[in-house]
Amino acid sequence: MSYDVYGVGNALVDIQAHVSDEVLTQLDYAKGIMTLVDEDTQQQVLEIIGDVETHRCAGGSAANTIMGIADFGGKAAFCGKTAHDEIGEFFLKDMREGGVAIDVTPADDGQTGSCAVLITKDAQRTMLTSLGVSTRLSPDDIEEAEIKQAKYVYIEGYLFTGETTRAAALHAMELAKANNVKVAFTVSDPFLIQYHRDEFWKLIEGPIDLLFCNLEEARALTGKFDPIDCAYEIHQHTENVALTLGPEGSLLMHDGESIPIEGTQVKAIDTTGAGDMY
Repeated sequence: MSYDVYGVGNALVDIQAHVSDEVLTQLDYAKGIMTLVDEDTQQQVLEIIGDVETHRCAGGSAANTIMGIADFGGKAAFCGKTAHDEIGEFFLKDMREGGVAIDVTPADDGQTGSCAVLITKDAQRTMLTSLGVSTRLSPDDIEEAEIKQAKYVYIEGYLFTGETTRAAALHAMELAKANNVKVAFTVSDPFLIQYHRDEFWKLIEGPIDLLFCNLEEARALTGKFDPIDCAYEIHQHTENVALTLGPEGSLLMHDGESIPIEGTQVKAIDTTGAGDMY
């Protein structure tokens, strides 16, 4: 079977809950930011919000993107690590029901990663992520036979927070290049640039064919301020750039040309995965 995109990322189950700003202030987490927490802390937060109705779905940055591709009729596969537990089974079932091919051997022990997504009335999401066994994704989990069948390999920047997952990401890029498969990469979060700026630039200058980032990430990468200047600087080193600009839409760079895409005014309900869907 051929794929439009083969995604590599953290396999997480999102646990979404709508909360007030007051509750978020009480919990003392930065609004709109992803914070890494341990399983106990995440569970304590869910207990504090108490009777608030929650909704579960397969999540994780690259997984959201891959689900979006399948939703729009594309052929997609995903590589991410789960455990032999209830939420791991839920993740695999949800992805497969969404039309995504996924066949990664689960970890023998540990818990599947999860993300408590706290959504406020302004549609902003605050994420408390317990990575669980998703950190055990390794180069051995990357299937060259699957990559060979893809037009693009899509990799999330969050994988660079761990040595094993970083190795898996780099191996996926190597296999893609060896098989003439394009590589797309999302920076994922501005905080990653603090620690991996030099490495990200080497990848942009090397295997990456398409880079996704938002304006804050682009400014951190380039040291420039104007969106067009940021995109142009990155485009000097990679074939394609997709720069998201929030309510202003987005900006594409291809063949030296700047292609603006205007934003559309909508009433936002939940911005979870908005950048991933883009």
